[in-house]
Amino acid sequence: MSGHSKWATTKHKKALVDAKRGKLFAKLIKNVEVAARTGGGDPAGNPTLYDAIQKAKKSSVPNDNIDRAVKRGSGAEGGGAEYQTIMYEGYGPNGVAVLIECLTDNRNRAASEVRVAMTRNGGSMADPGSVSYMFDRKGVVVVPAEQEGGRKVTEDDLLEVVLDAGAEEVEDLGEAFEIRSEATDLVAVRTAIQQAGLDYDSAESSFVPSVSVPLDEDGARKIFRLIDALEDSDDVQNVWANFDVSDDVMAAVG
Repeated sequence: MSGHSKWATTKHKKALVDAKRGKLFAKLIKNVEVAARTGGGDPAGNPTLYDAIQKAKKSSVPNDNIDRAVKRGSGAEGGGAEYQTIMYEGYGPNGVAVLIECLTDNRNRAASEVRVAMTRNGGSMADPGSVSYMFDRKGVVVVPAEQEGGRKVTEDDLLEVVLDAGAEEVEDLGEAFEIRSEATDLVAVRTAIQQAGLDYDSAESSFVPSVSVPLDEDGARKIFRLIDALEDSDDVQNVWANFDVSDDVMAAVG
């Protein structure tokens, strides 16, 4: 799975420095708003909100924007939209399974935009359940290998910190480590990392594929194009896919 994880981490960093920053900010703010609406506006009692705020801060979303999103979500300030979570399933080029999570206030618009992005980029929609069985819901925490102050963290350091908290796997992505656990152990793993004095980039519930499809350069270009088109929709919050690309293919695709 490292090819997909590495690609996702790289893409997030790239979005922070290019034209997609505004779109990324909007999605992170929407995450905060929905978390506050679902579990209340106090991050101390709402771990999902806590993690959504941390991820937004890590991505340099201004504190004012985050505070307003919490207030809108918790009802302390008007103007919040009624977002629904909708999952779509489909297949991309080379038979890659794709799960698309939308947070939308307009179900018809979301469905239409997802369908158009899929069909224009070599994908096809699939019936509910026909793709999702290939993914498991997991807790995923991303920890940078180089901490603030220049401290370097190794895989062994992390295993020592997180194994007792319920972590199942630590994967080296190069510049960062991805720690996976059952979704129910996410908060315990994240807390263990914090108590060890380590910084983390994100902690969230995610879909991890149980089987992956290795792609060559041409296949990688096609699936990246499809995912970019899907993520271009303001309604699409997350896209998960079961492809794997080697470092060589990633470097070739750029």
